[in-house]
Amino acid sequence: MLNPNLQRLNPYPFEQLASLLEGVRPPAGLTPIPLSIGEPQHNPPSFVLDTLTEHMGLISKYPSTKGSEALRQSIAAWVNKRFSLEHAPISPETQVIPVNGTREAIFASLQAAANATAGALVVMPNPFYQIYEGAALLAGLAPHYLQILPSGQPDYLAVPDSVWKDCQFCFICTPGNPTGTVISEGTLEHLILKANEFDFWLASDECYSEIYRDSPPPGLLEVCAKAGNTDFSKCIVFHSLSKRSNLPGLRSGFVAGDSKFIEPFLKYRTYHGCSMSLAVQKASELAWSDEQHVINNRALYADKFDSAADILGGRMDTRDPGAGFYLWAKTPSACDTFSRELFEATGVTVLPGQYLGRRVDGYNPGAGFVRMALVAEPEMCKEALRRINSFITR
Repeated sequence: MLNPNLQRLNPYPFEQLASLLEGVRPPAGLTPIPLSIGEPQHNPPSFVLDTLTEHMGLISKYPSTKGSEALRQSIAAWVNKRFSLEHAPISPETQVIPVNGTREAIFASLQAAANATAGALVVMPNPFYQIYEGAALLAGLAPHYLQILPSGQPDYLAVPDSVWKDCQFCFICTPGNPTGTVISEGTLEHLILKANEFDFWLASDECYSEIYRDSPPPGLLEVCAKAGNTDFSKCIVFHSLSKRSNLPGLRSGFVAGDSKFIEPFLKYRTYHGCSMSLAVQKASELAWSDEQHVINNRALYADKFDSAADILGGRMDTRDPGAGFYLWAKTPSACDTFSRELFEATGVTVLPGQYLGRRVDGYNPGAGFVRMALVAEPEMCKEALRRINSFITR
């Protein structure tokens, strides 16, 4: 027998994309350019790779689940500085756990917290990062989808208390995936109050927080501290080196926030068996301690979004959301048909938005859009954008 909840899982978006493009061949002589997956292609910082190589001998040792003190201090120092928590600093001892990328930590956090009672909900945006839904289904809880609006985020202020009453866990994503838009400080404060009033965990996926054009997006812990919630009650955040530092294969991130969550989550993880390699910990410690490579990285993305504005000129209703590395573009035909025809004509792959959303009351808010991940090196990205422009204006 297998866990019956496995049957509730939907095919992953990239499986659906592979099926959609099966048998399709782009024109001969055109190099395929993938804009479908959010995998950064900029060069990772060399000092991180050097440190990883230097400490490969540590592979011979078992790492602790909690992570080294040096890494936790490096993470806490970054969080406290980035989110202005000097007057209410995160404790590296009780409020931080290093994790093997936030994907597994997002999934595991809900498994650790879930109490599979009848009617219990996991609230999430729609469209969304698929791990939110998968985590809910395998925990035996019901996903409750909040449709994103043209602003790129749901209207959290309009969610009725009847939903919050049954909520055990709420996933938010800021800057958002797939839209790149940022949740305002006022909305974050509203969500913090609801989490404490109705006793649910508010989990903020902030993996794109360091990719922005002008002002740094506010974080959940930052808003907590400003509102006087200095122990970060009911709030946890997820951060990663994948996007910030172009290190998706390092599988390194962290969870931080309310110690009343972190302590039992650490216990869960000692059984879960997800401790981070000591060599990866050493490399991660340096990555969190350096900002110059992040500044350089942001400049590359800013250049690509400028190019997108110049090349597409607002076609497909594209606009720079101000953060993240996605363009959420409206398609002139069904998004799956558009994606297939685009690949066949240009060799550029994009992700149909309907694969990221769920039909609620007969409507999938991801339908009619595609997600373009501007992750390739700048010149290749610009070439992809030129091909897309030629395709839609032909």
